[in-house]
Amino acid sequence: MAIEEPPYTVDRVDDSVEVRHYAPYLVAETRVNAPVDEAANQGFRILAGYIFGKNKGSRSIAMTAPVAMTPTKIAMTAPVSQSAGVDGYLIAFAMPKEWTLETLPEPTDPRVTLRAIPARTVAVIRYSGTWTQSRYNDHLKTLQGILTQRGLKWHGEPVWARYDPPWKPWFLRRNEIWLELD
Repeated sequence: MAIEEPPYTVDRVDDSVEVRHYAPYLVAETRVNAPVDEAANQGFRILAGYIFGKNKGSRSIAMTAPVAMTPTKIAMTAPVSQSAGVDGYLIAFAMPKEWTLETLPEPTDPRVTLRAIPARTVAVIRYSGTWTQSRYNDHLKTLQGILTQRGLKWHGEPVWARYDPPWKPWFLRRNEIWLELD
């Protein structure tokens, strides 16, 4: 059985990078201040609670893909540093397209928020395999290198999109990294 994904069209594919145009869609999201693996697990459990009925009306919402994870940054204020550091992760589930912000049940967990994601264009690199930070870093570097070679600019933090459950064999997993293009 296929799992719904946010709707998009593919503009072009080259050097293993897709340029996609996403239509607007809704997400349920939560912020977790923890290391990457712990944040992913905690965020998934919090959001799974919401879609499995931890909401006003105890309504179930269909699972979609991907589970998206974005680092959140906090500016350093010490005089010695003006760079940003990771301050946790935003974990998001896309909501099925039949829902609107007005019809989605209100979360009963204050850690869950609902938000509209506007239409956007992203560059995507897809890979299979395990969910390790080193594999993510390698693929992000590849994606950024290809975009730089093509003269494409991006902004914001990368999104790490995971499409499969942890019990799926690692070599069959679909993983992606998205960078929003200017």
